[in-house]
Amino acid sequence: MTGDGADGADSTVRAAGCVLWRRAPSGGLEICLVHRPKYDDWSHPKGKLKRGEDTLAAALREVREETGHHCAPGARLPTVRYEANGRPKEVSYWTAEATGGEFAANSEVDRVRWLSPAAARDQLTQQRDRELVTASLDVLGLRGDQSA
Repeated sequence: MTGDGADGADSTVRAAGCVLWRRAPSGGLEICLVHRPKYDDWSHPKGKLKRGEDTLAAALREVREETGHHCAPGARLPTVRYEANGRPKEVSYWTAEATGGEFAANSEVDRVRWLSPAAARDQLTQQRDRELVTASLDVLGLRGDQSA
């Protein structure tokens, strides 16, 4: 594995991330989205694997780096595959419950938002990220947004 998250056998970029959530003060749950100024988009926290890094370890590291939050990993979500900068990219995702921490803006992420699942779907830039919200609610045992 190289430092850019690519497997030496092919040019696929490997990355990992989480659909980070917390219990909302008013009940239900909120999902954390990150804004990346480089792309001017809203997404779930994610990033490339470091050399020899386990995918789940990378996902938890990226959550910490991008949101300032520690989290407890939950269920594995569908792997997302797409092309980025002319190369295939594969991102492994998990649900993860925020367990504490505080956001501090950095060069990769300048803002975070905690939103209801419906509002998160509306805010997310990519359809593939919206689908992860639905998958997360399914594995958390929540149908639609009635509990959110």
